Amino acid sequence: MSFNRETDHGTPPALATGKSVTLTIDGQSVTLPEGTSIMRAASLTGGSIPKLCATDSVESFGSCRLCLVEVEGRNGYPASCTTPVADGMVVRTQTDRLKQLRRGVMELYISDHPLDCLTCGANGDCELQDQAGAVGLRDVRYGYDGATNMGQVKDQSNPYFDFDPSKCIVCSRCVRACEEVQGTFALTIENKGFESKVSPSQGEDFLGSECVSCGACVQACPTASLIEKAVVEIGTPDRAVVTTCAYCGVGCTFRAEMRGEELVRMVPWKDGKANRGHSCVKGRFAWGYAQHQDRILNPMIRGSVSEPWSEVSWDEAIAYTASEFRRIQAKYGTRSIGGITSSRCTNEETFLVQKLIRQGFGNNNVDTCARVCHSPTGYGLSQTFGTSAGTQDFDSVMAADVILVIGANPTDGHPVFASRMKKRLRQGAKLIVIDPRRTDLVQSPHVAAEHHLPLRPGTNVAMLTAIAYVVVTEKLYDEAFIRARCDWDEFADWADFVSEAARSPEAIEPLTGVKAQDVRAAARLYATGGNGAIYYGLGVTEHSQGSSTVMAIANLAMATGNVGREGVGVNPLRGQNNVQGACDMGSFPHEFSGYRHVSDTATRSLFERAWGVALDAEPGLRIPNMLDAATDGTFKGLFVQGEDILQSDPNTHHVAAGLAAMECVVVQDLFLNETANYAHIFLPGSTFLEKDGTFTNAERRIQRVRKVMAPLNGYADWEIVQLVANAMDLGWTYGHPSEIMDEIAALTPTFAGVHYDRLEAEGSLQWPANDAAPDGTPTMHIDGFVRGKGKFVVTDYVPTDEKTGPRFPLLLTTGRILSHYNVGAQTRRTANTAWHPEDRLEMHPSDADNRGLKDGDWVTLRSRAGETTLRALITERVAPGVVYTTFHHPETQANVITTDYSDWATNCPEYKVTAVQVMASNGPSDWQQDYAQQARTSRRIAPLEAAE
Repeated sequence: MSFNRETDHGTPPALATGKSVTLTIDGQSVTLPEGTSIMRAASLTGGSIPKLCATDSVESFGSCRLCLVEVEGRNGYPASCTTPVADGMVVRTQTDRLKQLRRGVMELYISDHPLDCLTCGANGDCELQDQAGAVGLRDVRYGYDGATNMGQVKDQSNPYFDFDPSKCIVCSRCVRACEEVQGTFALTIENKGFESKVSPSQGEDFLGSECVSCGACVQACPTASLIEKAVVEIGTPDRAVVTTCAYCGVGCTFRAEMRGEELVRMVPWKDGKANRGHSCVKGRFAWGYAQHQDRILNPMIRGSVSEPWSEVSWDEAIAYTASEFRRIQAKYGTRSIGGITSSRCTNEETFLVQKLIRQGFGNNNVDTCARVCHSPTGYGLSQTFGTSAGTQDFDSVMAADVILVIGANPTDGHPVFASRMKKRLRQGAKLIVIDPRRTDLVQSPHVAAEHHLPLRPGTNVAMLTAIAYVVVTEKLYDEAFIRARCDWDEFADWADFVSEAARSPEAIEPLTGVKAQDVRAAARLYATGGNGAIYYGLGVTEHSQGSSTVMAIANLAMATGNVGREGVGVNPLRGQNNVQGACDMGSFPHEFSGYRHVSDTATRSLFERAWGVALDAEPGLRIPNMLDAATDGTFKGLFVQGEDILQSDPNTHHVAAGLAAMECVVVQDLFLNETANYAHIFLPGSTFLEKDGTFTNAERRIQRVRKVMAPLNGYADWEIVQLVANAMDLGWTYGHPSEIMDEIAALTPTFAGVHYDRLEAEGSLQWPANDAAPDGTPTMHIDGFVRGKGKFVVTDYVPTDEKTGPRFPLLLTTGRILSHYNVGAQTRRTANTAWHPEDRLEMHPSDADNRGLKDGDWVTLRSRAGETTLRALITERVAPGVVYTTFHHPETQANVITTDYSDWATNCPEYKVTAVQVMASNGPSDWQQDYAQQARTSRRIAPLEAAE
């Protein structure tokens, strides 16, 4: 794709009313939706009206006075950005008088602007420069040295962009973008007249302000006042490729703007249906890890984990991998090896890894981090609705009247979607937050939850049952919906269960710690407030009752009729970029792609015919079972693609013991991660910038990933898997990921209509996309549930086996922070560490006072499983008795603390409830220091001469 700017129509599209008007613009008759601005009308018909304060990402403002037009029959010269079209209107956009007025306006701007265009980073990419040319400005009558803002000090505090106040024209586009698009309200216009200037927060610099570095202000700026450091250093781009972000489950689409082979910037694509032209600090700026010096670009092998790595050729590494797996199976049996797929890799790559294991290894020992985070979603929603995915697209939130967020922190984990949610809340929707922490959604600028229910970790099921108690006993349920769409007898059984006195808000108050009247008020609001949408995250699934909680959520949505239309539904917010896709592709040991059980003869026969081998009908091992079998001596080889189980999985000591007991661990990744400390073969992976394929986001949206640059390691990840497969004599012949998707479509009913030509033409598709849903499925269960009748499931509250007591009186829960992603392997290798250089332990002031702790003190965090040391952050965001930390830094090893307890149905680890004690410490523990030394030793790489 050659480089060209995206078309900017100046103002957003009009709200749909179904009415149209016909007018004449510069002699051309046009018919457009009612409410369209004259500026947008002119742009849509091929014209162009000069503008500076207008951009179609924010509402019209009408301050620059450059877009004046003449309207027949009206006095004066109205601003085209704020004037809507009207039936019969006659508009002239180019007259001698308009040209004179526009040149006069532009003279005023230029008289107060540095004329350093030839050395300016935005030269050739500056709207002020373009518009001066568009209005024919050739001279400035007012001079260039008046009372101006020139010579002001640049703010270079932000690691990704600079702010030069002297180049600011005070158009307010950045301020409006921060308010309307991002919803942070971090910018303002300070002073008046010639003294006016943009100011972050209360006169702070950008880094120290409330700015979240989403980039909306930079994107909106028409000059070089706000500009990416990379543009200044590298130069303006000369080409662009549209691709999909590889961070969270929102799945933002970007224009990767290049100069030669060098990436200059990632600009959110306005046509991206998941992000609608917005971004967060990670997707917008944190892509530098792709060229980081820590990245491994050559294959490596070693005989044991105590030896240094030796670089080898790709041929040698692949041959050695295949021979080791063959040797182990010959000695220990077919089921002695397995693999782990990655939720960071593409659908096509994930599909190939599970195919390698089933076809090449001859077993079903395949698992994925998607099970470690969201498998209860798959189980719970498949039981109740008949399919294991969310019900809505992201746009649906704009039609919600009541939003219930449980166990999720969208502003940190899914920030672009959170911005859209906050926009809807500012429009008047009501919010209920069920979370042990006071997250930003509970209270932030112009957004406040109607109800925050700060429940005790581990009591989700009890809380949701108490809400259901109110819905049923006060007859707030939707009987017509239930009788038409669900099994009435099952509803009646469920209603009898939840309406027992023992499940009332008053009865569960001692369990949850939430006042009964608050629970009752929240229940009434959700049931009676109009369209009710539920959004949830890992705070729901990563519990011993994760599956029960998902089914309880589904029960509540069905009981109130909040399924099957826009603005409602049950919406899991997936953590990593391709968690949904990894599940869809058959990464579980008991399921093929499309969530069909390996024991199903017809399904298995379909794959056997396609792959030419007999397939195992017995479900394989999950990750914890593989580790158990390894310590027992029966599981000896593991292929790990793009996953760091030693840092991300629970009970780190047990993971380490299992890996240490294996004879061959193969890690395919970008960096020597923590799991690679126990690896014998390292196959360097490729970044999302270096490959073609697809990701599937949290709304089931399948989107193209396009290669922006050649793989620095020589191969895309799918090619590496194919090399391993062919070394094991499987005879794969894929020439492009589109051919893999064709195979997926042929074998997976929900993907039957997904092909690259359609994705190129339409931008994206939401599965199911097949003959029954040829255009994809933005909203699920419109006319009926996939399973037929919606199923109400009784979800009894069963307390976790993890108990607090005198030795471990506090409850630890974990989560993420905005600036980092998962275990931090990527974001820690970017400037994002400026915001979060270490994991901290959040504690309530009363718990800190009881232990004599102050903010910033080193503390030991100890559980029944292990201990670690980190520094305290004293805050009232957590309730007394609850502590919280992130897991982005390997030095912390937060999962040393977490236990082996897991969800009863899916084995999803119970990360969110761990009984702990906190006490003062002098610094990192002996275990951490020993581990750091071991990691340094493990990462030794022999000199290339020695390797040869």
